[in-house]
Amino acid sequence: MANVFEVAQTLIQHIQTRFKGDIALVAYYGSYAQGTATSRSDLDFFFIPSTPQGFRAALSFLCGGISFDFWPIRWERAERMAAFEEPNTSIIADCKLLYVRSDADLARFEQLRKRISETGKPSLALIEKAENHLRDAYVHMYQMSLLHNDSTGNLTLFRTEAHGVLTHALYALALLNGTYFTKGWGKNTEQINQFHLKPARLDEHMHTFMQTSETKEIQTASEQLVQDMLELLNAQKAHYAAGPDYKGRMKGFYEEIRGQFDKLLTACEANDYTTAFFWSIGAQDEIARFLYYSRNGYWPSAVLATADYMHEYIAVGLPDLPKLLASDRLSELRDMILLLDERLRSLLQSHTVHIAEFETPQQLELYLDQRG
Repeated sequence: MANVFEVAQTLIQHIQTRFKGDIALVAYYGSYAQGTATSRSDLDFFFIPSTPQGFRAALSFLCGGISFDFWPIRWERAERMAAFEEPNTSIIADCKLLYVRSDADLARFEQLRKRISETGKPSLALIEKAENHLRDAYVHMYQMSLLHNDSTGNLTLFRTEAHGVLTHALYALALLNGTYFTKGWGKNTEQINQFHLKPARLDEHMHTFMQTSETKEIQTASEQLVQDMLELLNAQKAHYAAGPDYKGRMKGFYEEIRGQFDKLLTACEANDYTTAFFWSIGAQDEIARFLYYSRNGYWPSAVLATADYMHEYIAVGLPDLPKLLASDRLSELRDMILLLDERLRSLLQSHTVHIAEFETPQQLELYLDQRG
């Protein structure tokens, strides 16, 4: 069996000879960095190229029966990891450096680690990143819905999609707890158990995924887990919300949406149903989302049912445009757009939202002079 660090040193010597100006640093992570390596453990290590030539150092190989994968990470990707935008933040946060080209490279890398330590606490920003994982979990649930539920016939396919649901849900859970997984799957159970925030049925769902051979049970557990995670996520969003602020959050909104109203009016008058279809639905959805954001302090979730945020629109008495969509009702739709314009302006003014509107260029010039 090869000594993994002797192998690593061989690569470092090769870099110093052939790629001295092309690689910023080399580091290792995983079991050897954490002190949990076994006789079968490989050495997980990576390098950051500083030039296109540096990528040529990448190599996957076996030595002494041990697997090695010397793989490149661009600085841009390392920055995404440090920003919790990829689920492998631990690679940057917990690695051990083997080689650094310069003090400037070291300072840049340490700045990434500092960013992780400063970001790593519960926040609305991490909640939004968790939301992205839940959205990806929905893709696996959709794929599962296409499978034929025939007890064990499609068990492999159901388990594969459930694996996607579970891993995305757990990545989201780590972010809701303001952290990242420091160990790989199967070794992070203790960390999951110590999370302050987690669904009450998490252990039950994980047991179902791992133990049952009934496809219907796997699908049901997936749906319940995602729903539990969504409720937990929304509760955390509400916890970090700053409360209603129509005046601040809707500043400039009317001026933008008015352009969509004009497109809609033109489409109705030209009997252009296709354009009216797209812009009427898009405009109403955008207004509903802004109203939701203005009241709650955060945007509606990508996995939130449309009805949950569209309620904001209907509740304030704005006309429902998509209901009127029909090629022979464009004159009626035009009237409703004018009504929507009137009611939206009135609503914003009731919340003291300033609308920047000028009758003449001279009025605009005077405003700009006064604003400075």
